[in-house]
Amino acid sequence: MIKIEVFSSPGCGKCGQARTMLKAVAEELGADKVQWRDVNILEEMNYAVDLGVMVSPSIAIDGKLVFASLPSAGKLRAELEKRLQQGHAA
Repeated sequence: MIKIEVFSSPGCGKCGQARTMLKAVAEELGADKVQWRDVNILEEMNYAVDLGVMVSPSIAIDGKLVFASLPSAGKLRAELEKRLQQGHAA
């Protein structure tokens, strides 16, 4: 299972809209394949810094920062599909 963490801060206008769009991509792939977690940067600042998050929104996949800024839905989908294929091949 792929674990996605989306780092954002409360009151970030583009974060909410982006999160909704990107979460839809993850849900299309299936809850049995992708686990989604919203991370409030203000509440988990140390964790965000440890991963290298410098701006919000940022996305970590399986505990590693993959998108240091907001990806398009297509880029997120391509990354997730690549990881799912690699997981099935292993």
